[in-house]
Amino acid sequence: MTATHTHTPAPAPASSGASRMTARRKVLWGLQIFLAVFLFFASALPKFAGEATAVETFDLIGWGQWFRYVTGTVEAAGAVALVVPRLAGLAGIALIGLMAGAALTQILVLEPAWALMPAAYAVVFAAVAWDRRAETRQVWDALRAALRR
Repeated sequence: MTATHTHTPAPAPASSGASRMTARRKVLWGLQIFLAVFLFFASALPKFAGEATAVETFDLIGWGQWFRYVTGTVEAAGAVALVVPRLAGLAGIALIGLMAGAALTQILVLEPAWALMPAAYAVVFAAVAWDRRAETRQVWDALRAALRR
């Protein structure tokens, strides 16, 4: 009697491009989570709670305290959307705009040297938006289809 062996092929090695994409995606996920936690807990919540520094900062900006709540809302929504894969690209795009406004505000009204921080965050958000462009396209297509109905 002869034994039959079934041979299952070994999985193909990952291409260097695929492994690079996986590494890039992992790094971006780490940055997204870090920035989402920062935006939600260190930036949005103090604005909602009326923390003294946040109130003072928005007094200096001169647009009124309503703008503190709007900014906090955009930060909180962006933080949540950053960790939802389908929404992360859209969050990145929206947060680039928020960071551009923050950098300009630092340069023109507050402390110019601090403009580097939102500028650096904007670079990360741009990388997220680029990396998630396929998901963003799907969301836009779904919205357009829903609006046509």
